[in-house]
Amino acid sequence: MNLDTALKEAMTIDGAIGIAAVDYESGMSLGMLGGGQGIDLEIAAAGNTEVVRAKVRTLATLDIDDAIEDILITLGKQYHLIRPLSASRGSLFLYLALDRSRANLALARHNLRRIENDLEI
Repeated sequence: MNLDTALKEAMTIDGAIGIAAVDYESGMSLGMLGGGQGIDLEIAAAGNTEVVRAKVRTLATLDIDDAIEDILITLGKQYHLIRPLSASRGSLFLYLALDRSRANLALARHNLRRIENDLEI
């Protein structure tokens, strides 16, 4: 599936507020859907780039030879799920914001992994 289809598919995940595909190097969004409800996806995508960079640096400092599968940030009312795309060698990631009261975290992670596997970069 292409990027637009992947973003649309991600927005069908229960509780999805917004989804963005983000370039890890620049922090720029390559595509996004949703948002509103107090979340600016453009700012969130850029900010989460720093989260990914910090985690990559930490793994390197600890000399852990492994890849990030996903990063979960839990807020009082939201889940933020960051999934680096392995096919892009870590240069792109999906950022999914979920309404915590409507989301099933396990299913959201499963569906985002499935979308990543079907995405052609």
